[in-house]
Amino acid sequence: MTTAGESGAPTVATQTPGHHAPALRKVLSPMHIWALGVGIVLVGEFMGWNFSVEKGGMYGALVAAWFVGLLYTCIVMINSEVTSAIPAAGGQYAQAKHTVGPLMAFNVGLYLTLAYTMLEAANANVLSYLLSQLSSLTGSSEELSPYAFATLAIMALAWLNYRGVFAALSLNFVITGFAFVTIIVLFFGVSGWNPAVSLHLDGLIGSLDNGLPYGWIGVIAAFQFGMWFYLGIEGTAQAAEECRSASRSVPIGSMAGIMTLIIAAGLTWYVCAGLLPWHYLGVSITPLFDAARVSGSGVLVLLLLLGTLFATIASANGCINDASRAWFSMSRDRYLPAWFSAVHPRYHTPFRSVVFLVPIAIAFALLPVLLNQPTLLATVITFSILSGLLTYSFMGPNFIRFRKLWPMGTITRGYVLPLHPAPAIALLLLSGIVFFATFLGYGTALLSLLAFYLLASIWFVRRRYRYVKRGAQFTADLPRPRGY
Repeated sequence: MTTAGESGAPTVATQTPGHHAPALRKVLSPMHIWALGVGIVLVGEFMGWNFSVEKGGMYGALVAAWFVGLLYTCIVMINSEVTSAIPAAGGQYAQAKHTVGPLMAFNVGLYLTLAYTMLEAANANVLSYLLSQLSSLTGSSEELSPYAFATLAIMALAWLNYRGVFAALSLNFVITGFAFVTIIVLFFGVSGWNPAVSLHLDGLIGSLDNGLPYGWIGVIAAFQFGMWFYLGIEGTAQAAEECRSASRSVPIGSMAGIMTLIIAAGLTWYVCAGLLPWHYLGVSITPLFDAARVSGSGVLVLLLLLGTLFATIASANGCINDASRAWFSMSRDRYLPAWFSAVHPRYHTPFRSVVFLVPIAIAFALLPVLLNQPTLLATVITFSILSGLLTYSFMGPNFIRFRKLWPMGTITRGYVLPLHPAPAIALLLLSGIVFFATFLGYGTALLSLLAFYLLASIWFVRRRYRYVKRGAQFTADLPRPRGY
């Protein structure tokens, strides 16, 4: 089985002479890459980021937003260069198998699959809450079942991804764009350019009670939830194999995406800090929606409810896309049973991988409700964050190795990372700080997850490695690495 290289030729899986198996279709543009990256992440502006206020206060949340934004800017730049040279489904998994080896690739593929599947489950759980809010606003007396809605939401989005990536990400572009516009409308609706009209930022001036109530250790603790502003933007690499020109689409879409998210993060913090008390903001489920309610404008309330709803749907939709591509890629290389690597003959999607992950996401979405354990949802979200962090910790050293194996001038790059190796080193250091911040609040979850991945690695080495086709997995159109 082979995949497309720099030439952009159609991806083909050859079975017999004269016969070609179905392959992923190259239909995506920079617009779709933006929709995938921002679509997964933007929900973090509507909920989740504000828990950093509880940990570090208003200023602590702002510092976390900017420092974690630097971390993700490094991720996007590194991702853009490596993906433009290795444009394969699986993203960081495909990079790991070319630069490090099978065991690292297996772990990275597992990180990606679990991170996106659990984030998808969390989104479905939140969707049920938003539906109940929408029902109360419309005055409906019907009590809607969160079980049914969470299940139907995942199934509907999975069906859309089953039918084709172009339609799925085109929808993401529309609903993500709408959600982003609602943040801007809220800023203008409360006269954000003139804080004296509606906002109350004076409490942050001359006093650290609201800004830094727990000092700098609180700022570090806030880094974990500051990730919500950007968590998932690295998923743009998952769609590289389905781009018409990965060397153009991934860098443009990813760079535009991180700029969009930094703007959204700044506006979100500014408006929420000016409208909501810090103690309430630190525990709010939907902070932007609550800020709209405080404004007293019925139009803003409706817009922000729809914006929150659309952002959550877009995130779940993008998670299905990314998780299925990681699972599909691992199966294609025999890291997992090859049955999952089938491509639909009509829709050209990894349909078996899409369908297989649906019941897993539904189970994680419903368990917190069925078991009446709200803290279980926090654990699911934490596992998603930690899996993402493990991926980021790999990306820095991997990029340094990538430049060593294929130095400048030896291969064509659609984007060149400036100031090497500073961004890779910064990414590694910032990931370490966020790991420490996560350990402060969720040490048990961190150790449990590391134990799970250790056991999975042992299983791979003892039971699965024998099936891996070592030569067939090096599919990128690259020359022999230096030193080999």
